[in-house]
Amino acid sequence: CIGWLTDCVFGLTRAGWQIIRKVKKAGMDFAKIRREYRQQPMEIESLDPNPMQEFQKWIDEAHRYYGDECNAMTLATANSKGAPAARTVLLKGVTREGFLFYSNYLSRKGRDLSENPQAALLFYWPLLDRQIRIEGPVSKVAADWSDSYFYSRPVGSQISAIVSPQSQRISLQELIDKRTELEKSGDIKRPDHWGGYEVKGMYFEFWNGKENRFHDRFVYQKMPDGRYERYRLAP
Repeated sequence: CIGWLTDCVFGLTRAGWQIIRKVKKAGMDFAKIRREYRQQPMEIESLDPNPMQEFQKWIDEAHRYYGDECNAMTLATANSKGAPAARTVLLKGVTREGFLFYSNYLSRKGRDLSENPQAALLFYWPLLDRQIRIEGPVSKVAADWSDSYFYSRPVGSQISAIVSPQSQRISLQELIDKRTELEKSGDIKRPDHWGGYEVKGMYFEFWNGKENRFHDRFVYQKMPDGRYERYRLAP
């Protein structure tokens, strides 16, 4: 009984301690990986009333530290059954109220978005102890936008977009053969199944890492009248 009570005092049952021991034996002790966040405190009044303007300030600062990789973002989608998937893509443009990326419409992300046109984005910059979450509806951009971006890419990237049946099983030799054939023909045109998407920001969360996990979390939530309500969340 005393042993059982001792375990309870420390917040763990014997089964809990056994799990920890197994994790330690398996290799790295992830529970001990820890660092402090050191950003200066922020007040909600210091944020721009427009979340798109605040986003621009944060990504401009991220560019000074991350250069051409500041626009990497996690894109999370879910299909009609609610099965989630996430991957890293690149932000390729910002509109008055949305965020642009380009992909194969027949890929897994494309299939998810055709069934459930909602997505979440996450920008995380660990050197800055900052992240931004964005959620909202997704739609395809106009064909001329997709054309403009497609033909601005290096020719090698254009070829890859044409020959790759993204997210489908294929052998390396098949890919090489398809690429070689297209390179010989020179018939490089944007395929109808490749183009852009726009994620319209209905919900933004700006996260500022602070000491002792006492983080700042600021939300902009779009209201039916088009304005954004701002408020703080508990860390």
